[in-house]
Amino acid sequence: MSEVLNHQQIKKKITRMAYEIYERNLNSKAVVLAGISGMGETLSDLLATELRSISSLTIEQTDIILDKAHIATAEVKLSHEIDLQGKTLILVDDVLNTGKTLVYAMKPFLDEELYKMEIAVLVNRSHGQFPIRPDYTGFELSTTLNEHIKVDFSGDNYVVYLH
Repeated sequence: MSEVLNHQQIKKKITRMAYEIYERNLNSKAVVLAGISGMGETLSDLLATELRSISSLTIEQTDIILDKAHIATAEVKLSHEIDLQGKTLILVDDVLNTGKTLVYAMKPFLDEELYKMEIAVLVNRSHGQFPIRPDYTGFELSTTLNEHIKVDFSGDNYVVYLH
């Protein structure tokens, strides 16, 4: 396993992503961060904390609960209902691989009258098998399909590994 990003690099990427979100959403009624089960939830929390410290945007959060192992058949739910009328929704996940998880994560929001929907990921692997492109990316990394990215937000030392 080789380290791709260390703690300081990850913190800088999150700060940069937060500034980009702020700049592109100055006129939004509110920004709702929806973190996908697992590391997406943690990244959503980190982005929300950073956004609150640098901006006056109204930041709301919910988590998208889904079973990545049975994504096509499992129910996709939100941790709690949230009013999305006229707001910017940002789907947040740690790694964008094929785009399949993000496509299914959109389910709960398809009938909502959003202002716009965007995607934020820490690492984009660029293996697009679905028409999903992130609006905010911390790090672009070309990998083979046999390689795996592991994001570890546990403890006080965040790290991204390639193995």
